Amino acid sequence: MIKKFAMLLGGMFFTVAVYAAAAQLRPDHPDTYTVRKGDTLWDISARFLSKPWLWPEIWQANPQVRNPHLIYPGDVLNLSMTGGGPRVGLQPGIRHEGEAVAAIPLGDLRMFLKEMRVMDADAVEQLPYLVGFEESHLRASPGNKIYARDLDSAQLGQRWAIVRPTNRFRDHGGNPGGLDMLNNPGHGSFVADELDSDASMANSPWQEDSRHDTHTGKGDDRGVEVSVIGTAEVIATKGDVTSLVLVDSTLEIRKGDRLTQIDDTPYDPYFYPHAAKGVPADGRVIGIADGNYAGSRQVVSISAGSADGVDNGATFTVMDQGEVIPDEVRGNYKRRDTSPKVKLPDEFAGHIMVFRTFDHVSYALVMDALRPIKKGEKLVLPE
Repeated sequence: MIKKFAMLLGGMFFTVAVYAAAAQLRPDHPDTYTVRKGDTLWDISARFLSKPWLWPEIWQANPQVRNPHLIYPGDVLNLSMTGGGPRVGLQPGIRHEGEAVAAIPLGDLRMFLKEMRVMDADAVEQLPYLVGFEESHLRASPGNKIYARDLDSAQLGQRWAIVRPTNRFRDHGGNPGGLDMLNNPGHGSFVADELDSDASMANSPWQEDSRHDTHTGKGDDRGVEVSVIGTAEVIATKGDVTSLVLVDSTLEIRKGDRLTQIDDTPYDPYFYPHAAKGVPADGRVIGIADGNYAGSRQVVSISAGSADGVDNGATFTVMDQGEVIPDEVRGNYKRRDTSPKVKLPDEFAGHIMVFRTFDHVSYALVMDALRPIKKGEKLVLPE
């Protein structure tokens, strides 16, 4: 009797497991799909699954391809049902055109992949810095000679990246779950304050712009975002000052700009979408690229990084924080300020996928959005 019950229970668990896996398939999923040039792993996954980040759960390794990084145009993906649920196998194409598909369109993220990085605030302050330019120029452009201090390890012919800060990420230890913070839903306790980049601040390029300081008190530094704005090559190393020639730049170079070693591998060439392992306390969107709102295929920065267990490919759900409004029914519509407060539910905003991590900050791409994503919105695990 016990044996029969165990067999029945085991069969039930098996059935539930298969059903749960199959439930992730799109109703209109194809049985086969031929990979095309320009496809991304997320796009391909979305053809089969309603939740593309579950791709690793249905990927079937085979002798030809041992991981989903090596899918090429012309390859054929086959969907099949096995004892463990749906599985996708791969039949290599006769000809491979170009490179393997990427998880997301990496070519569209050049600025954030190659030109942006987050460093420890103290480490930034200790970087070598520019003190002057040839013929007493106030600025430098490609081909000009520039001079740096504290570049003690420089070697003739060595190239260095020139960086300038853009944001300082700070943790103010707030309480985003409290009503006071909810009345100002645009900010959590973890914020990004823009750093002043005005040309008039040449003598103090690292000074914060108080116009963007949204909290009283300095808060705990969690990192400084710097942008690579040029490359310089060492041409002389005599004395306390090192001479370099400016090879290229995207902005005019000025006194106070810092130098750091060139990062030849700024990002992982291969990764795949998967559900995040966890969400740090008060995980939020803390920055939007090129505006105040983000939609599909735009970049955001989040208050979670490698030290918090976040890795490339991690997928999060972004929730639009519900407003706190006066309950005019239970209170007094003529006296809104004295009416009891009620918090509206958080609403789904979209999904984001991390493509570059630092200790406590990561960059992510908006994969889909039901509504514009804003600063301060919460991160939760995807369903």
